Amino acid sequence: MTSDSSQQRLAVFASGTGSNTANLILYFQQHPSISIPLIVTNNPQAGVIQIARQYQIPVLLIEKEKFQKRDAYVAEIQAYGINWIILAGFLWKVPLPLIEAFPHRIINIHPALLPKYGGKGMYGIKVHQAIAEAGESETGITIHFVNEHYDDGLPIFQATCAVAPTDTPEQIAQKVHALEYTHFPKVIEDTILHNIEPGN
Repeated sequence: MTSDSSQQRLAVFASGTGSNTANLILYFQQHPSISIPLIVTNNPQAGVIQIARQYQIPVLLIEKEKFQKRDAYVAEIQAYGINWIILAGFLWKVPLPLIEAFPHRIINIHPALLPKYGGKGMYGIKVHQAIAEAGESETGITIHFVNEHYDDGLPIFQATCAVAPTDTPEQIAQKVHALEYTHFPKVIEDTILHNIEPGN
């Protein structure tokens, strides 16, 4: 990895409203060595597009065939000088060409304490519904490196919150979002600036 003094450029991938993306943009807006010059989305109706426009950040709208079965937009992403990819509510599996182009440089946040409540189809409110139905007493977030399997990369950081027996999935989601907003930007910053890699 390049030295801490050089600019680290993040592409944030998101599929939905973009609340985590907005939080990241604000956190890194005046950062001396980390910037967000690109937002990537697979959803032309995603709220994250409006957020990107608000902050005058280019948006790359991707389609499934090219992303998952061809070149994964590697050249288009590299054209922005991207060093790191951050998944912030991005619902597609990351294909191998992208993982190989950014080795140990793709970070995801999952709204549960992996390895529990991870894998294909476990995202957003579905995770919180499963946690409520199981009667769990705690949940949280996992920030992890991405490999070729869903929610399987080595963890970087976890944080927990209590789940009350009366909590609805929506109430659990609010608690988890609070953890995401508090920890995700700082963990990304620490991982990049301190050259944390899987196995370190």
